[in-house]
Amino acid sequence: MTFQLVLFGTLGILTTAWAVYANRRLFSGGTVGPPTVLEVVYYVVGVISLGLGWYFNVRYTHQFGAKASYVDYTKELFANWASDSAAQDYTIVNLVLLPLWTITDGRRRDVRIPWIFFVMSLFTSLAFSMALYLAFVERQIRYTRVRGAADEVVVPSVA
Repeated sequence: MTFQLVLFGTLGILTTAWAVYANRRLFSGGTVGPPTVLEVVYYVVGVISLGLGWYFNVRYTHQFGAKASYVDYTKELFANWASDSAAQDYTIVNLVLLPLWTITDGRRRDVRIPWIFFVMSLFTSLAFSMALYLAFVERQIRYTRVRGAADEVVVPSVA
């Protein structure tokens, strides 16, 4: 295990924990109940993506040793026309669209520190961060619905 892998793994865990901690109201006290099927699908897809991404990143880091870096990794993405097409999509989605989407949508939905999902994607994977964001939004929607129902005042009718 290299220092770089330990560092990025630690940062991935810390950013994920920070996202959960900042949004703990969605996970504590049984406020929104158990996860929905859709939420579970998001978690499963995210964990599978994380595992696959780390498998390939560990192999890359061991293959390139001291040369392994974000700059070299990005250059390696553009190895041929097919990978160039996928790499430009991935790069634009990860560096431009993901932060714009999670920050603007997250603020609208009252997801706490929505920018953390972009930061998390730098240390985990794009798919993991997106899946986690979607799972949080799923819980936030239910949380907002439960809170809205609790805030309603029942006015007795006069008959």
